[in-house]
Amino acid sequence: MQPAAERTSIFSRLPFPGFTNEWTARAEEILPTVDADRDKAEANRASSPEVYEKIAELGLHRMFVSHALGGGQAPLSAGMGAIGLMARHDASVAWQIGVQGAIGRITDYLPEDSARTVFSRHDKLVVGSVHPTGTAEKVPGGYRLSGRWGFASGIAGAAWIVSAARITNGRTADEVRMLFTPVTEVKPLDTWYTTGLAATASHDYEMDDVFVPDAHTVDNAALLAPPPRRASRAYGIGYYDFGPFLAAATVLGIAGQALDAFTELAMSKIPSEGKATLSSSHTVQDRLARAHAGVRSAHCLVADAVRHAEQSGETGGDELSALIRLACALAAENATAAVDTVCEMSGATSSYRAHRLERCFRDIHTVVKHIQLAPTNFEMVGQYLLGGGLQTRR
Repeated sequence: MQPAAERTSIFSRLPFPGFTNEWTARAEEILPTVDADRDKAEANRASSPEVYEKIAELGLHRMFVSHALGGGQAPLSAGMGAIGLMARHDASVAWQIGVQGAIGRITDYLPEDSARTVFSRHDKLVVGSVHPTGTAEKVPGGYRLSGRWGFASGIAGAAWIVSAARITNGRTADEVRMLFTPVTEVKPLDTWYTTGLAATASHDYEMDDVFVPDAHTVDNAALLAPPPRRASRAYGIGYYDFGPFLAAATVLGIAGQALDAFTELAMSKIPSEGKATLSSSHTVQDRLARAHAGVRSAHCLVADAVRHAEQSGETGGDELSALIRLACALAAENATAAVDTVCEMSGATSSYRAHRLERCFRDIHTVVKHIQLAPTNFEMVGQYLLGGGLQTRR
């Protein structure tokens, strides 16, 4: 009989097109550093300098920045495969790389020289918050920025930060801009005490009356559409259509790790008062197969949305946006259900910090709180399919 580990290798592989490529090879290269740092990073609530240095060495933080600006300009599916692979080892690192990918997409909207200053003239992360909890006043040559923001994932390894703010004296009452500043201009706040994604250092931060030049800002309304064509543009996909894919890659990677961990456990664990391993239980066999089916079907729907985004990112409009939101919300729902299922079947084992399943449970239930993966996306898409507009809901 073929060993179980060999029989399940197909099920352990992320079914994104081009899974084996230079970006998954780079992800594999960082895994020993990530594995060695994982427990220490969780205790410190931030990845170590060694991890950030390795990320920069491999170019993973610029994976979705254009070649013209010194980035990797990875195919979307290839980059997602790399993030998913990292999430199988440490979701906190995968999440930070996904954030780099999403924020890196703003390079296609910034003036080129500003994009080079913010993203190309240093080797550290660019982090921030795109929820407009701050304010900015228009002044000659730029803006005066103040406020408090949350969830600055990766701030421990960052050189620049982007902050969304409402313009107090803007052209319209609801004008919002993304404003880039050096991290030295912000005051980090020690707020990241959470159950999951503990090592992302996703702290709050504050700024008070910081000047930001016009050239280091982007109108948020522009991010709703694909970036304008120019020689340095990396992708013809809108900012808000790109980000959900990277979050989905992380949750699917966490689910893959949980399924692998449970399969290994089930081969040897005999439940209390039991006489046979979990693997011999018909109920366990049924539920594990269904969990795999849910995760793999989500992979396939996300891969389909990726294909449409790569082929028609500029012309897909609301229909494409609806498909992306539907696919990524389903990925979050199915991945979470799979993790919950295997944690339940593992019994008390998944309650111990020493076991991988415990961290998978905490991480996935933190990731899916993000608006890009929230269940409200189903309502948004349903309203669109019934003839309404595609409106963002929280």
